[in-house]
Amino acid sequence: MVHDPAGLGFETRAIHAGQQPDPRTGSVIVPIYQTSTYAQDGVGGTREGDYEYSRTANPTRTALEEALAALEGARHTLAFASGMAATDAVLRTTLRPGDHLVLGNDVYGGTFRLIDKVLTQWGVDYSVAHLSDLDEVRAAMRPETKLVWCESPTNPLLGIADIAALAQVAHVGGARLVVDNTFATPYLQTPIELGADIVVHSTTKYLGGHSDVVGGAVVTNSDELREQLFFLRNSAGAVPGAFDAWLTLRGLKTLAVRMERHCDNAERVVEALTRHPKVSRVYYPGLAEHPGHDVATKQMRRFGGMVSFDHADGERAALDAAAGTKLFILAESLGGVESLIEHPGRMTHASVAGSLLQVPAQLVRLSVGIEDARDLIADLEQALG
Repeated sequence: MVHDPAGLGFETRAIHAGQQPDPRTGSVIVPIYQTSTYAQDGVGGTREGDYEYSRTANPTRTALEEALAALEGARHTLAFASGMAATDAVLRTTLRPGDHLVLGNDVYGGTFRLIDKVLTQWGVDYSVAHLSDLDEVRAAMRPETKLVWCESPTNPLLGIADIAALAQVAHVGGARLVVDNTFATPYLQTPIELGADIVVHSTTKYLGGHSDVVGGAVVTNSDELREQLFFLRNSAGAVPGAFDAWLTLRGLKTLAVRMERHCDNAERVVEALTRHPKVSRVYYPGLAEHPGHDVATKQMRRFGGMVSFDHADGERAALDAAAGTKLFILAESLGGVESLIEHPGRMTHASVAGSLLQVPAQLVRLSVGIEDARDLIADLEQALG
């Protein structure tokens, strides 16, 4: 899928790339091709677009893939049934027994669990490094290192890596750089243009944007890697259904306006939290004192809708605050229009307990939605006491 060559703006691409009116009916919205199979034009032949069976390809899914490739400024996107299915496909395509990868010290718990509990049984080894420290990354790399796995911003501590510099370090070491762009989305950051080889998304989050669909995606400029990923996806079957692809495509159309509101609200929430006596630290790359602020300013449009903070009174108080909100919903996931709150140590990152990737026990993570910011701040203040 080739991105739009006309140089159209992000918002225009989000609405039009891969989404031409239906040639048969004129429908301005891509139809939900709710079919498992397709009539072929002869034995061994296929319809235009290689549509023969929906595990292999589906026109609704194709439209989503073309649109997301256009937004990421890349040649190829493959959609998957979940973000973890996308992550698994990248790992199984690029790694073999005996290979090694470098993993950020602050990474999503599900990614760590897959690598630590599943890939290691397959003979893959990994090292953990602070990806903001390029010397530490170089020291962690080995001759058998094939991947550097990066989140920026990270989940849940909102750390920032210099993607362009990290890509150079990875490439000098003979490795590919993978960037999980779920927190930033292509509206705020385009890692392929910064030198990353692969971008992964949980499209469940901001891209879908409404907490009503689960999905994932892999983005790359490599024709060879795209073919390998396509073969694995078709063979293993981790594909999103047509309705899931349609819901995600619908979400993409409003991504730009939603992200602007998420960022606006997050900045106001951060301002309130930094003044609250029960908050000892706020994690947000938009803060001037954040160690990655300068890099984030360079490589991101804005700083996103995710915010974490330490409760000054420790873990028990953090748990009480997370359970005490009325508008912020206590739930895992993120990136929907509604605000969510969670305790990473007990919820999304419970799988890293006892590892090098432990998160602070007093940490609370917020996915700041698009409600009235005044209401969100008042809700947090009453929960904090």
